[in-house]
Order: sequence, then structure tokens, then C-alpha cells
Amino acid sequence: MLFALAIVVAWSWLGGASLGTTLLRVIICAVVIQAGYFVLVYAMIARSAPTPADRLREAERKLSPTDVTEGEKLSNARRSLH
Repeated sequence: MLFALAIVVAWSWLGGASLGTTLLRVIICAVVIQAGYFVLVYAMIARSAPTPADRLREAERKLSPTDVTEGEKLSNARRSLH
């Protein structure tokens, strides 16, 4: 990001732009870079496949308390203590 901003500053300076124009260009460039980064990270998270832990957690959420017998509840509690 700093390299891209340095290029914008150099381009503005070589083009004879005023300090205000250079500052405006740098701010616009920084906003565009940050927005692109946000969209890229969001797309990567949205497209990621669920992990085995995510699938297990989802299966546990779907399991209602009436589907589990009392003995299974106790054995699960024991396993979690060890």
C-alpha cells in the first residue's frame, strides 16, 4: 500500500500537481486500496469451505434435547471433563 501511495505521490509531483491535488489523489488511492482489500477478504471468507469443527458444531445445534437420551448426556459430560 505504501509503495502504491509513493507512486501516486511521484506521479503527482512529476505531473506538476499542487499539494492539495496530490493529497486528494493519495487519499482517494488509499480509500480504493482499503475497499479492495476489504472486498477481497470478505470474498475469501464467504467462499471458504466449512472445517470439520464447523460441521460438528452445526450437527450439534441441529440435535434437539429430546433426541438425546439421558445416558448419552451423562457420557458426553464425562468425556468433556477428561
